[in-house]
Amino acid sequence: MESDAAFRDASKTAVEQCLALESHESCSIVTDDKREPIGEALYEVASEITSDAVVVRYPPGATHGSEPPKPVASAMAASDVVLAPTTKSLSHTRARGDANEAGARVATLPGITPEVFTTGLDADYEEIEGHCADVLAQVDGASEMRVTSPSGTDITFDVATREWNADTGIVHEPGEMSNLPAGEVFVSPESADGTYVVDGTMRPHGRLADGQALTFEVEDGLVTHISDDEIRETVEAAAADVGDAAYNLAELGIGTNVAVTELVGSVLLDEKAGGTVHIAIGDDMGIGGDVEAPIHLDGIIRDVTVYADDTEIELPEP
Repeated sequence: MESDAAFRDASKTAVEQCLALESHESCSIVTDDKREPIGEALYEVASEITSDAVVVRYPPGATHGSEPPKPVASAMAASDVVLAPTTKSLSHTRARGDANEAGARVATLPGITPEVFTTGLDADYEEIEGHCADVLAQVDGASEMRVTSPSGTDITFDVATREWNADTGIVHEPGEMSNLPAGEVFVSPESADGTYVVDGTMRPHGRLADGQALTFEVEDGLVTHISDDEIRETVEAAAADVGDAAYNLAELGIGTNVAVTELVGSVLLDEKAGGTVHIAIGDDMGIGGDVEAPIHLDGIIRDVTVYADDTEIELPEP
């Protein structure tokens, strides 16, 4: 069990350093029945800064990307600052997007656990912001990205028309959004071709055992083969509703959080680990793409080499 002091320190990092909440601002802590202790810890710190702080709690969503109840979405859009420690991710929801469009600064903490909360927020987010800027400078203007790994990954992404984004954890301007814990640079590719082999972490398996790997084949921006039965069934179920959108190759992400020294089995934290890459299937509307789907499945790949237009880029390492 994490100590009260560790919870408070993590909450202060989130509220004060990452979101920079001020006394004249409103703040909504959006949580659910399974994440209430983290929500309450954040509320305690926020309520010491502003008298206009509330906790909005609802039953956990059915899937990552499920829209929250309308009163929750309304509270998000009406706030200056939103922190969302929830069981299922609100990152790729219209509610989050609408809140940003209304000017809210939003930090989502999807699937957050006490361990991930206290570990992932025990970091200097100004340093992480610097690593993001360095990676962005190296990929700036690239038309094509290629990722390889000893486990069998060899995949090429067409990114010429897409904008790169940084998830720095520093959310100080109106309309900005970040995951917490944070630390990644990411893009929604126009298309992709090749093979990627997840040997790090992926839902529903958590951290994969040594020697365990999940293989995905990609053609013209769509995943055409999934080696794992559970993940394949999840994508097939989504495809029954939205067709090929469920197979969309949605994201290429590069981890920049050098405070994450080992994978713990949480996608939220592990995809931020410096020196890793994550690739996602499904929805990309929230990250600069044009495909809407009820799933967004990230898989983390270790020991990667990344090229921007044939030039190897220098990755931040722990």
